[in-house]
Amino acid sequence: MTRQISLDKQVPDQDTAAGRVSGLRGHPWLTLFAVAIGVVMVTLDGTIVAVANPAITDDLHATLAEVQWITNGYLLALAVSLITAGKLGDRFGHRQTFLIGIAGFAASSAAIGLSSSVELVIGFRVVQGVFGALLMPAALGLLRATFPAEKLNMAIGIWSMVIGASTAAGPIVGGLLVEHVNWQSVFFINVPVGIVALGFGLFILLDHRAENAPRSFDIVGILLLSAAMFSLIWSLIKASGWGWGDSRTLLFLAGSVICFALFALWENRVAEPLVPLGMFRSLPLSAGTVLMVLMAFAFMGGLFFVTFYLQNVHGMSPVDSGLHLLPLTGMMIVGSPLAGLVITKIGPRLPLVAGMVVTAVACFGMSRLTPDTGTVTMSVWFGLMGLGLAPVMVGATEVIVGNAPLEISGVAGGLQQAAMQVGGSLGTAVLGAVMANEVSSSFAGNWTAAHLPPLTPEQSEQAASAVTVGVAPVPEGAPEALARAITSVAHDTFVSGMSTAFVVAGCVAVVAAVVAGFTRRGENAAAGAGAAHV
Repeated sequence: MTRQISLDKQVPDQDTAAGRVSGLRGHPWLTLFAVAIGVVMVTLDGTIVAVANPAITDDLHATLAEVQWITNGYLLALAVSLITAGKLGDRFGHRQTFLIGIAGFAASSAAIGLSSSVELVIGFRVVQGVFGALLMPAALGLLRATFPAEKLNMAIGIWSMVIGASTAAGPIVGGLLVEHVNWQSVFFINVPVGIVALGFGLFILLDHRAENAPRSFDIVGILLLSAAMFSLIWSLIKASGWGWGDSRTLLFLAGSVICFALFALWENRVAEPLVPLGMFRSLPLSAGTVLMVLMAFAFMGGLFFVTFYLQNVHGMSPVDSGLHLLPLTGMMIVGSPLAGLVITKIGPRLPLVAGMVVTAVACFGMSRLTPDTGTVTMSVWFGLMGLGLAPVMVGATEVIVGNAPLEISGVAGGLQQAAMQVGGSLGTAVLGAVMANEVSSSFAGNWTAAHLPPLTPEQSEQAASAVTVGVAPVPEGAPEALARAITSVAHDTFVSGMSTAFVVAGCVAVVAAVVAGFTRRGENAAAGAGAAHV
């Protein structure tokens, strides 16, 4: 029989409750500071590494597929491990898993910097992803247990602000390090940050644990969920190369569905499940999870093309493209704490609906970008998207974590992060397919209409592949007039595909706004504040 966890249980306040901690250890705002330093490593790493990929390719003589695995290996390890890592925190304490995550992430970063082959880089990136998975749910679990209900949204708002700031800094810091030092420094930078985070964590963080925290570990559930998540993320990563109708893609998607079904059946039978399925009886929690997936779909899927648009169509350097994205991340940085205040006062539903509506407007606005769009117009749409995303990042996180009992707050934190990973992977894969389909259907006609020299089928396929990332397939030594004509066709075709992708993203954001209407304030936020014992 499944061990039941009450979603309405209120645990009495104790002397270690948030807001009544004496001294530095366990102080809510110092806990937030210590957690934020650690989170900076993971979020900075998410964008800083992409800038280093060309230098890694040259130095280690890596192929395109190998360089892609530097990102894909990390993503797979992170997505597969998140919920299990959250359970580890619930079982053994979020302080311990957070500190282990910090130490492991910094050590694996140093190992990557010392690697002499691309195979070692990929291997240590996988290890890095596992330790990153330990770190992120534990951070949310610590905030959930430390802050009182009336301050939890503000804490999550500042936490989201840190994520936005470090995400924005990634391309800029990465570009400067690669240009003036080397690609290894992109990874070595995590070492001093990790040492500082570990030091603060050891002295500041308090080990909060719920009285009825899980005592056993669901090994079968871990294996089934890991297989399901791996099959899902793997199929999404490979779909662009294999094709959505390819038997391999369909096989992994079917395997994912089967593993998820077996996981659900097993969780209903085991005494202490990895993920208590009863938590999804909470409509707000389920709505918050779906909302996080849809938000990440629109945001990460759309942002994937913006970087190609800025660098390959407008010819910007990685640093310049990062600076042009500052309106987006800047509005997230400013808007997240403000969103936390508003959500605390009026609840999450209205801010979440409004945020997704604004995000949808921004997506539809970005669907009107052209190869010649100026910085001011781009900044308006980027800033509007950041303004819309800020309340969603804060509110959806609070809805998921706040509607889960304290004893599974780590699982809830892992669920929130996993929802973002799945949504981002799904958005990138689906919108990538939309882009590829639009480019393949219009490229040949645009090429012919521009009276360019005819291409063989193989040449046309290669050229279209380059155009899907905004690269103009100009032959070496081509006359300037011919080069300009090819570039014009390539960029117009790319922007047409990007516009279609953003329309799809905007429609997904509209659906997300409807889902946001089913959310409400976390039922167990009050229980989480001060419900723990040391």
